Amino acid sequence: MAQVEAVTERIIAADPDDVFDALADYKDVRPKVLPEHFSEYEVREGGDGEGSLVHWKLQATSKRVRDCLLEVSEPTDGQLVEKDRNSSMVTTWTVTPAGEGRAKVVVSTVWNGAGGIGGFFEKTFAPKGLARIYDALLGKLAAEVEK
Repeated sequence: MAQVEAVTERIIAADPDDVFDALADYKDVRPKVLPEHFSEYEVREGGDGEGSLVHWKLQATSKRVRDCLLEVSEPTDGQLVEKDRNSSMVTTWTVTPAGEGRAKVVVSTVWNGAGGIGGFFEKTFAPKGLARIYDALLGKLAAEVEK
């Protein structure tokens, strides 16, 4: 079982603290910036960063739907970590300064992939698909915070 990783990043023309606060706002901002791949979104505990518990279904492909129950932590400044209670999936959002009034957002998701031929296809195609989904999310986040 190999570890699979998907990474994408974007420069957003907004203050890094504002970008981080928007990402950590699971009550108001996050539902607005999720692309159509996410459904059944629900904040079960908290809703503002550390200590939040959030549920959604992620439809990565027409046949692959993942039921996610995410525990949110903030291990360091500018970092938001979502650990899925239902799988090995962990998504880390890192927001850093990228010049005057700009933020670099990197999103990295890792999970334990399947073995065998299925694992080969997962490791080959899943990272690109997930990166596209998160790129769409980052585009909507940029539109939200650059207002």
